[in-house]
Amino acid sequence: MSWIDKLVGRSPIGPMQEHMRVAVECAKQVTPLIDAMVTGDDDAIAAARSEIDRLEHEADELKHDIRSNMPRRLLLAMERRDMLDILDCQDSIADTAQDIAELVDQRRMHLPPPLAAPFQNLTARVITACEQGQTIINELDELVETGFGEREVAMISSMISELGRIESETDVLSDQAARVLFSMEAELGVATVYWHQLILWIADLADYAERVGNRLRLLIAQ
Repeated sequence: MSWIDKLVGRSPIGPMQEHMRVAVECAKQVTPLIDAMVTGDDDAIAAARSEIDRLEHEADELKHDIRSNMPRRLLLAMERRDMLDILDCQDSIADTAQDIAELVDQRRMHLPPPLAAPFQNLTARVITACEQGQTIINELDELVETGFGEREVAMISSMISELGRIESETDVLSDQAARVLFSMEAELGVATVYWHQLILWIADLADYAERVGNRLRLLIAQ
């Protein structure tokens, strides 16, 4: 048991890091889901959804456990509310991945060839953003151990700025995907609405990862 745990009881940091790991694993399963949509493999789509559902359930259990056991105040630096705000942003990553998988599986959505590369490129960059968010959360224990030391704060601030840059790139890629989609609107008809919703949800994964970083930036600025 670390000195933090001895001082405040059960520290939420380790469970928070584990929750983020599971949430990001959930998001990463969108990659095989998209690949299955490209090949039109309904069995692979169903398998990807099943794995996302499993991971999302695991994330939910971790979330409820963290909420039930989080101390009112973590040392003198972090309020319970701050940690719960970060937790909610993390959880939105898993929830959104599940929304994506449910829609794709329920509608048996197969990617038209012109949309394959835009969706794959967007998804790849979105996963990079989620992984960067996880790397930042993995620094939480070191941040507290050093008492929000100047060097650690500077390093995390730099990592958060990089996350913001990556998220901006996902905005560009989602715009490109939407433009290709709308050029096919006459061909796709009402299904255009569902494809556009998928683009928005995939981009949201990066947005929620950025919110994790931005919430932590506000915390370390206090």
